[in-house]
Amino acid sequence: MAKVTMTVNGRKVSATVEDRTLLVHFLREAQNLTGTHVGCDTSQCGACVVHVNGKAVKSCTMLAAQADGASVTTIEGLANGNELHPVQAAFREHHGLQCGFCTPGMIMAAVDMIERYGARLDEKTIRHELEGNICRCTGYHNIVKAIKAAADQMAAMKTAAE
Repeated sequence: MAKVTMTVNGRKVSATVEDRTLLVHFLREAQNLTGTHVGCDTSQCGACVVHVNGKAVKSCTMLAAQADGASVTTIEGLANGNELHPVQAAFREHHGLQCGFCTPGMIMAAVDMIERYGARLDEKTIRHELEGNICRCTGYHNIVKAIKAAADQMAAMKTAAE
């Protein structure tokens, strides 16, 4: 057994878990944050992407004990109160979701992507970066449009703030 303490969506949490507990199961079962989906348990689909210390991570490939002391953000932690994160809003506006199963992982990957590339993010880069996220409904065209729109909006907001 391992005692883990981490900050999840801005809230400090502690628990004792089995050594083999994956971060995705810790979030879903111990923290009741079910927006992080379990799709494959083998890092193939990307439905479980969360941010650990600001970086996108497939939580089905990380042990909860490895996140001890870390800051973890899930899809539930992106919105600011009742206001959607710009990427969440862009997915809604540009129909970047169909069944919704892949959506949390896609959004979390997109936020990380936008943080890294900013205004330089183009369609080719978005498609390349999404290779580790599977949409079984094949909604990639609208997902790419949504990510590009969010990147442009966030870059404009950053420029306006400067």
